[in-house]
Amino acid sequence: MTQSIIKTEDYLAFIQDIKQRIQGAQIKASVAVNQALLQLYWELAERIVAKQQDSAWGDGFLLQMSRDLQTEFPEMKGFSPRNLKYMRQWFQFWTVGSSIGQQLVAQLDKPAIAQQLVAQLDKPISQQLAGPITQIPWGHNLVIISKIKTTEQALFYVQKTIQNNWSRAVLTHQIESGLHLREGKAVTNFQTTLPAPHSDLARQMLKDPYHFDFLILKERHDEQELENALIEHITRFLLELGAGFSYLGRQYKLEVDGDEFFIDLLFYHVRLHCYVVVELKTVKFKPEFAGKLNFYISAVDDMLKTGQDSPTIGILICKSKKDTVVEYALRNINKPIGVSEYTITQNLPEELKSSLPSIEEIEAELGGGDE
Repeated sequence: MTQSIIKTEDYLAFIQDIKQRIQGAQIKASVAVNQALLQLYWELAERIVAKQQDSAWGDGFLLQMSRDLQTEFPEMKGFSPRNLKYMRQWFQFWTVGSSIGQQLVAQLDKPAIAQQLVAQLDKPISQQLAGPITQIPWGHNLVIISKIKTTEQALFYVQKTIQNNWSRAVLTHQIESGLHLREGKAVTNFQTTLPAPHSDLARQMLKDPYHFDFLILKERHDEQELENALIEHITRFLLELGAGFSYLGRQYKLEVDGDEFFIDLLFYHVRLHCYVVVELKTVKFKPEFAGKLNFYISAVDDMLKTGQDSPTIGILICKSKKDTVVEYALRNINKPIGVSEYTITQNLPEELKSSLPSIEEIEAELGGGDE
């Protein structure tokens, strides 16, 4: 009887629902534990700072404090002298000389979130702790305060970590690549071609420039070489593009009235619910590039887009561009297009690159050995 029950669709759906509920409860419990831990850290740091100010105690007392806490609570981690100093550094970063204020409303990409952050940090310390900085793990907090100089920039990365559920490694990469300086900086016509707030979300999706520092190419590479290298490192490429991109294919074929056309790279953005056409150019932007991309977007809208999809977006990534030229080129185009540059910091010398055998040459040599 039991075996017959567990094979029914009703039971399988039932147990799947139970598993999802348990997983959801585990996530909520983990978040609650993290917030409680960071609240404790904040209160400890606050008392440490106050005691050192009032009593002129040096850092030597932290060693004794660490010993006493570890003796009393041997099952708890986090009371090492180093971590106590990190707690103090974390507390002071957000409180001493903080320039957080209403200017964040204009600087952050989501005014409502900015106002919430300001309101939280204007409240008493005990109420601040329910704010965003306790919603990310302790290790993430340490990465942010060790690599960021201002609270405004730090709040940007706190917000992004919460939105995208970044791991510590991804957070570190985004900080070191200067995401706060690049996100939303591409030249686009989104404001006139997409409805709000979709236009704002799409603008935030783009960066300028894109950092392809994970590639090693010769200085004078062509589109095919760049495309091949990006696909070979698709995981790193998706990380650079940002959260939400799903890779669909390269040289994606479209047949229009008997003629074949090929899109360099095609993606689907799961958050914006739209197709994203990416064209690569290893030269400076030219106005005619926008016309070709506009054609591809129109074709994708007619051939692939469904009623549930938002308008297709085009991204043109060039070696360089002049913003005024781009703005003129996009002015009367009615399809949403963004134009960015890319950078590569590692280049192979031309003579070394030319001396490396191609895949075809290697295969021909191996094939010749079999004859």
